[in-house]
Amino acid sequence: MNELKRLRLKLKKEVPEFHRRLYHEFAKFENKDRWRKPKGIDNPMRLRLKGFPPIVRIGYKNPEAIRGLHPSGLFPVVIENASQIGGLDPKKHIVYLSQRLGKKKKIQLVRILKEKGFRIANELEVAESE
Repeated sequence: MNELKRLRLKLKKEVPEFHRRLYHEFAKFENKDRWRKPKGIDNPMRLRLKGFPPIVRIGYKNPEAIRGLHPSGLFPVVIENASQIGGLDPKKHIVYLSQRLGKKKKIQLVRILKEKGFRIANELEVAESE
């Protein structure tokens, strides 16, 4: 296990799921349970009263060293063509193939990336397209 993955496992915080208040009680919020800041004057969630869901705060943020890392501990990079592979290191980066690529170019890039020893994060989609 590399150093960044160990650091990630050690420092990653448990973050609750943040939902908008009363999302489960009203039909109009049925598929819109994403976060909205509570703004009512007497809103118990805004007042952070006991027994009410937590609100989004800066204290839930992960350390900068591990923020944005893939769970494997590698930095994710989106690749659109072969020239972008040049400055990358297979020990530091994990590759996502762009969704805008066609089947032919995906197959070419997968071949090049496998030769150089890169890990491909969205490889299942590539395997299905072959």
